[in-house]
Amino acid sequence: MRKNSIKNIRINEEVMRELSNIIRGEIKDPRINPMTSVVAVEVAPDLKTAKAYISVLGDKKSQADTLAGLKSAEGYIRRTLAKNINLRNTPAITFIIDQSIEYGVEMSKKIDEVTKNLKED
Repeated sequence: MRKNSIKNIRINEEVMRELSNIIRGEIKDPRINPMTSVVAVEVAPDLKTAKAYISVLGDKKSQADTLAGLKSAEGYIRRTLAKNINLRNTPAITFIIDQSIEYGVEMSKKIDEVTKNLKED
């Protein structure tokens, strides 16, 4: 299976949907921030590994705690994922903090600040 094939894209979307359901509803770890969302998932073509990009609303400590909580619950997440999705192999999940939303908000604030300064002149 190629990386950007239709099958791989569908698997990525399905894993992302199930992963967000598991994180939102089934994990009871207090370290995991309730405002955690799965931004994207990239499953390798051989279905052995997956990168899950996670966005956490909060400060750096909250992000680090959430990442630690997800890494400790990785076995449970993988087992639940295997139960919910029928794949040949259940991928080993690597969680990565996604900074794109924060970066977008920061850039939006800078743009607003510049346009405000231009209107004052």
